[in-house]
Amino acid sequence: MKWLRLGLLPMIMAVVLHSTVQAATVQPAINLKGLKLPEWAATISPYGGKLLLSDSPETVPADGIMYQDIVNGDTRLFFHHVNGTSEGKKIVVLLENSADKPVHITVYQYGLGGPGLDYLKVGKKVQLDYVKGDDVYLLEASGKESVSLIPSLDHSIVEPNMLVNGMYDFKTDGPVNVKVMMMPVDADIREFAAQAKVLPPDVAEYRLRGTFEGKDRLVVPGQTYDTKEHGTVAVTLADNKLDPYVTGIDATDGTRTTNYGNYGIVYKIFVPSTADGKMSYYLNPRGGEYAGWLGVNYRHQENYTIATPADKMSFGHKNSNESSYIGTYEGGKSLWLTFSPPGASNLPVKLIIAPGK
Repeated sequence: MKWLRLGLLPMIMAVVLHSTVQAATVQPAINLKGLKLPEWAATISPYGGKLLLSDSPETVPADGIMYQDIVNGDTRLFFHHVNGTSEGKKIVVLLENSADKPVHITVYQYGLGGPGLDYLKVGKKVQLDYVKGDDVYLLEASGKESVSLIPSLDHSIVEPNMLVNGMYDFKTDGPVNVKVMMMPVDADIREFAAQAKVLPPDVAEYRLRGTFEGKDRLVVPGQTYDTKEHGTVAVTLADNKLDPYVTGIDATDGTRTTNYGNYGIVYKIFVPSTADGKMSYYLNPRGGEYAGWLGVNYRHQENYTIATPADKMSFGHKNSNESSYIGTYEGGKSLWLTFSPPGASNLPVKLIIAPGK
């Protein structure tokens, strides 16, 4: 096993990293009570490599493998598990190489939250870390050997009822078997992996695990937004109607599965606009309590991370009219938003676009 951590690189494997700035976003929210929000029709196109989702069993009742699948190339792993036993455990991710030659893994964007008892806080931290970006690091799994995707978890104790949540983008130059496991704290990871059994998933409607094609989605409205003509509009995300949930296969038993909430999917949102006037953006949770972060790229120069909400941990628990201010931007300028459903939060959400001041 080899592990090498790198500083920020200008480019590695066609992935560009950039510094990010956290923007102050505590501003008056838009008043949604009684406000009709016309849906701003958008084309939502999937692209990118595979998404591995490991969220079932969400509360893990015993030692074992929560999810596993063999991947090769561009992959994202999203895992979200609670220690459901009465004693401390380890929750780890192992990459196994069954070939004779080494496999090299480039981990280029990631977020890790927990172990922790505040599930919304854990999920929100994952989103912040992922959106703002961090150092690239490289791993090598020698022939017939394995390597931990997240070395820090090898020594982290997850106490009962604690959550661990992670979102990791990586590329491999050969096939590896990804194993997400819960295990005794004093067990050897590789020895445990060799004999561990796959745990049964949660009941069907909560079977949040599987392998899905198209880990990213491009969202582009069909019209150019004009502040004078269009007024306040909304783009709905992760509702399974306008934006369908992704479907895939549970590689542990071949069952077809649905990612209810599109957890682990990263949305790149572009809203074309006229040069006349300004636009204000807000996020409105429609499914219940929500806590996350957004990424903003403005005029190809300014990069921000935006807490949603910025003034407290979460919002939307009892009031679907709550909104979180994202910012006000000049029309006609390039504006890209990065969004992903946070672990422990509820979907769908609406991105609201309104004339700015």
